[in-house]
Amino acid sequence: MRVVIAGQGYVGLPLAVRAAQVGHSVVGFDVDEERIKRLVAGESYVDDVSSAELQEILDAGTFLPSADPRSCAGFDVAVIAVPTPLREGTPDLRYIEESARTLARYLRPGATVALESTTYPGTTTDLVAPLLEEGSGLIAGVDFHLGYSPERIDPGNRTWNLVTTPKVVSGINPASLERIQAFYGSVVEQTVPVSDPKVAELAKLMENTFRHVNIALVNELAVFAHELGIDVWEAIAAASSKPFGYMPFVPGPGVGGHCLPIDPSYLSWRVQRTLGQSFRFVELANDINNHMPDYVVRRLVGALNQRRKPVNGSTVLLLGLAYKKNSGDARESPARRVASLLLDMGAEVRAADPHVVEDAHVDRRVVRVAVTTEQLAAADAVILLADHDAFDLDLVVEHARYVLDTRHRLTGPNVETL
Repeated sequence: MRVVIAGQGYVGLPLAVRAAQVGHSVVGFDVDEERIKRLVAGESYVDDVSSAELQEILDAGTFLPSADPRSCAGFDVAVIAVPTPLREGTPDLRYIEESARTLARYLRPGATVALESTTYPGTTTDLVAPLLEEGSGLIAGVDFHLGYSPERIDPGNRTWNLVTTPKVVSGINPASLERIQAFYGSVVEQTVPVSDPKVAELAKLMENTFRHVNIALVNELAVFAHELGIDVWEAIAAASSKPFGYMPFVPGPGVGGHCLPIDPSYLSWRVQRTLGQSFRFVELANDINNHMPDYVVRRLVGALNQRRKPVNGSTVLLLGLAYKKNSGDARESPARRVASLLLDMGAEVRAADPHVVEDAHVDRRVVRVAVTTEQLAAADAVILLADHDAFDLDLVVEHARYVLDTRHRLTGPNVETL
């Protein structure tokens, strides 16, 4: 089949590569021309796709990166996998709208369109369908097939990846579901069909809201446990020994990436907009998780004060700019807020992260360094924010004067745990 994947980011590129690997003729469409240039050159910028994999499908001629809308012509299946950011607390669906309008110009009878971008329930039927119909003159569910299949990408996860993670699929009618399930069945090991796109859209938001709320719970527990003089990590380990009725979550410096800082707010916005009610769990979780970087900085300030060191003029080394371990994704990373607060307080902030090579999400005042004996010894304080395997943690403990460990990976007399 001729497949178009609109959006070549953390979701779209892995899907495009996998579709090309299994034999589809794939166009990776993206309006970012610099991104397309890198793909044409065989350079991957996504953790889950190696440059070698990319070069292989380029050489085979099964993958065509393009910023030209005309390359979308003649598709059998098109997938919209573009960002859905929040703008002042309101869902910004402009990228979905632009993609739908572009695809509508090339939509043919019998073709299939699937939306993957995370969004509120009703987007597929209430927004995408009318745009496709208006631009093509065709009728959804009659002349072409349409559905929703939420992305479940976990960057850097080697066990549960695009292929091995079950894929929820839906269609606006049985024929649409059949076509969408057939396409995704060719690229993943298992599909999970549901009755309606709104169910699939809600399922995605439910998954992330579940994580968001439980992470907020354990983050708040960590704050209070510290004040009460209790080791929250030991308590979590003890609770985890229960074989039923408990699922362990661990505290950290905050949440990041696209999912947790943004996706639950889509559901909260939809509930408020449609029902006129507040989704209190989401709003409370947002408040707690959004302020965890502030708590990290308060803990650091307290530790420096105990050592008779003001933050102003101190050198602070941040280990990890990504939002999670072994990932290069710095979107919404708590490290950004931690760095900004420290810089505003007069600290000299240095940071090490071998995975984050693009500085678009990082304050330019942050000095990028490698984790060396000299850098560790020169820092008045070190904060472990992302526990990448690439970091020599023994070296950190050996040479750092003081370490605030937000990931519970280090032990030593100079180490304090979140």
